Amino acid sequence: MRNDETEKAVLFTGASSGIGALSVRAPALAGHTVYAVIRQIATRNATAAAGPTRYGTDHRADVHTVELDVTSQDSADAAVDRIFAERGRLDAVVHNAGHMVLGAAEAFTAEQFADLYDVNVLHTQRVNRAALPKLREQGSGLLVWIGSSSTRGGCSPFLAPYFAAKAAMGTLAVSYAAEVLPFDTGHRDRGARCVHHRHQPLRQRGRPRQRRRAEAYDLRHRPLTGDLGKRLAALIPSDADVTEVAEAVARLVAMKRGARPLHTHMDPSRDGSEVVSAVADRLRADFFRRIGLDSLLTAGSSP
Repeated sequence: MRNDETEKAVLFTGASSGIGALSVRAPALAGHTVYAVIRQIATRNATAAAGPTRYGTDHRADVHTVELDVTSQDSADAAVDRIFAERGRLDAVVHNAGHMVLGAAEAFTAEQFADLYDVNVLHTQRVNRAALPKLREQGSGLLVWIGSSSTRGGCSPFLAPYFAAKAAMGTLAVSYAAEVLPFDTGHRDRGARCVHHRHQPLRQRGRPRQRRRAEAYDLRHRPLTGDLGKRLAALIPSDADVTEVAEAVARLVAMKRGARPLHTHMDPSRDGSEVVSAVADRLRADFFRRIGLDSLLTAGSSP
């Protein structure tokens, strides 16, 4: 028999590789039903799609893959409908899908910026629009957004399109946190929770299309950027474990409503983002109180 207080249905976007592929494991091992979102699971990503299911079988965990192209609203709607048809509920949505790029900002075309914004920001809106009507009817739910600590801490150059998109996603998450809160009919903690972590810049997914412009920056900055990736990587301690992000998500899902913090940081590089977020959260809470919106704060999200 399902224990609704402890066992939850959790959807993860961007679960085909990297942190997303690892993040489905901790909640699954904690006893939750996990849906790993992967697109083209029958063709291009068939191998990646087999991974979560195999992990579930090997560890006797309830893990499933679900077809979802985050660039399509119809696909998002169909995936959420499937989960409700199979489980009758959805307790948490984890926004993890994203692409990283590396290069001088000017050398990226506007279309490249738009494509990156689509994957890193608009995908969250599509999935939210698919899930939130059902979560409102259900009267509970949790949104978790996997952000980048660099948008609030050490923001290095040559990653501008990615950081700009992640910053936009973080702002959207904070707005959602207040807007959806009143629809929780239980303990007043349906909302957005952000997990910030340091990304490894060497895993970028794209470079500028404008090669001539990029070369102009490369010539001027080469002494500074030639080994930038190595210097950024050197900030990460050798004992840092990427699975800490997955464990942080699992803890958020398990926490009692009302106690969850607005921001959770997993940043072994210590770039200062946790300090900036603490100040920003306090100012947000003070501002809400000044304009009479303090009912949209929870104990966990208001310092």
